[in-house]
Amino acid sequence: MARRKTRRSWGRRAFLKTAAGSALGASLTGLAVGKESAAQEVGVEREVIDGITTQRIVQGEPYDLAGKRMVFTNWYYVRPGDLDWINDQGETVYVHGDEAPFAAHFVGVHAPRGIRLMAQKPEVVGPITIPHRGIMEDGGLLRGWTDNEYYESSDGYDWVKKASLTFDKEEITDGVACVFKDPSAPASERYKFVYVSEIGRERFEAFRRKRPDGFEARSLFLLGETDRVTAIRGAFSGDGLNWTALPDPLVCELADTQNIGYYDTVLRKYVIYTRFWSVGPRTDALPPDIRHCWSGVGRRAIGRTESDDFRSFPPSAMMLEPTPDMLPSEVLYTNSRTTVPRAPDHHLMFPAVWNASVTDDTRVALLSSHDGKVWHWVPGGGKLRQTQPFGQWDGGCVWSGTNLVELPDATWALPYYGHNVPHKYPRGQRGGGVGYMLWPKGRLVAVEAPEQGQFSTVAIMAPGRTLKINAVTKRTGSVRVQVERWEWSRKEEKRPYPVQLTPIPGRTFDDAVPIVGDHVWTTLTWKGGSDLGFSAGAPITLSFSLDHAQIFGLEFA
Repeated sequence: MARRKTRRSWGRRAFLKTAAGSALGASLTGLAVGKESAAQEVGVEREVIDGITTQRIVQGEPYDLAGKRMVFTNWYYVRPGDLDWINDQGETVYVHGDEAPFAAHFVGVHAPRGIRLMAQKPEVVGPITIPHRGIMEDGGLLRGWTDNEYYESSDGYDWVKKASLTFDKEEITDGVACVFKDPSAPASERYKFVYVSEIGRERFEAFRRKRPDGFEARSLFLLGETDRVTAIRGAFSGDGLNWTALPDPLVCELADTQNIGYYDTVLRKYVIYTRFWSVGPRTDALPPDIRHCWSGVGRRAIGRTESDDFRSFPPSAMMLEPTPDMLPSEVLYTNSRTTVPRAPDHHLMFPAVWNASVTDDTRVALLSSHDGKVWHWVPGGGKLRQTQPFGQWDGGCVWSGTNLVELPDATWALPYYGHNVPHKYPRGQRGGGVGYMLWPKGRLVAVEAPEQGQFSTVAIMAPGRTLKINAVTKRTGSVRVQVERWEWSRKEEKRPYPVQLTPIPGRTFDDAVPIVGDHVWTTLTWKGGSDLGFSAGAPITLSFSLDHAQIFGLEFA
């Protein structure tokens, strides 16, 4: 990749395969083709100090947003606060003073208090008829795929078939799944998907000669019995309808269903989230036995691999394994990676947690990430949706798909799949259906204050001059927002904390028109109007005063 120089002084099977179309919402929604979050773009030459540059990401505030939304699914956008110790004269004695044990006074600086994060339980509709192998929002239109058909919808419920898909059934044996739109590719390869397939021994040996490091051991587990090797394959299309399979595997590894691919516009790399197994290394003291040595002891997990080239990936590395606070019988089955609608840098995952050896049922959980690599379990999201009582259409096991999309009424919808019998029950008479998990008004996760609370954001380069809020309060509660200039402290002030947040005149808490009641993307106002009041090109922070309130998101306009 060519170096670009810039000077920046700021500083399940049919059901489960549906979910594999990650960047269906990630690469498209609210993100123009080829556009990156400039401050985070990899491969750009940045000045660190005068005369020294680097192509590595320079960490620190202010942040850029890849879209115009900010949703608090973790603490990434919330300042942790700072502190000072002062003497009776109000002078800082932080660390270097000589005060007696009770002589200095503590000062919390921009400290977040009285708030917590809480995932919201979804409503569920179903069974309904929707394209079961992936949907996405694209320019105000909802698009969807089955294994061999393409559909469109204006509301997410009434889907109209537009075309049958064409592909080589000898190469793409199970139909189309995992579709994503690649903003970096030429028009002839704009759409892509990844899928699991098998190749014969001769084809594998040819692949191994070209790429001796392109396979992992578990892909060979049936080679001695079937003469076949498991591989992750790729296909491309210029229109999403007519598909061409790549001749060689992307990588040879055992990955099963629901492997989700997308193009990361920040990393400038292709990323695949894969089915994986958490299991330790086998001793060398015994003869090889790849057929039996891992499957009975390995816990299902989630892997990740990335590459500059869609045609060639290294084997996955484990990204997420079952946690110690899960039951010892529970594993991470599918991943359902997606993003917040209109916020492609807000990564989400809705994994299915399978209690294999005790109940053979599943539950859907919620995780979030700011970069797609470091993931957090969202409080309250561990049992976002559980298997329903036996006898219902989703009373055997449940799964989530992709992508999370925004419907015209501001509801966020995630495809949802259920079966009427446990996961590994005999499938000859198995039933089930497809539906949605719904978050009306786009309320997936709240930063909430059960009583009084406060917090400030990190500094950001605001992508708009007005700000909308999605929030709800008790009748006696409120939300007030203050806009602040973000400035470095002068050295002569000798403050232990390096930045100052200075309220912008007319945009203070006292000037704020309080938000009271239920507000869905309502424009914030102050006595002086709705403009945020900052100087062009200057970073800002936002401070919040909450009283019995929940905030579900912000949107710049």
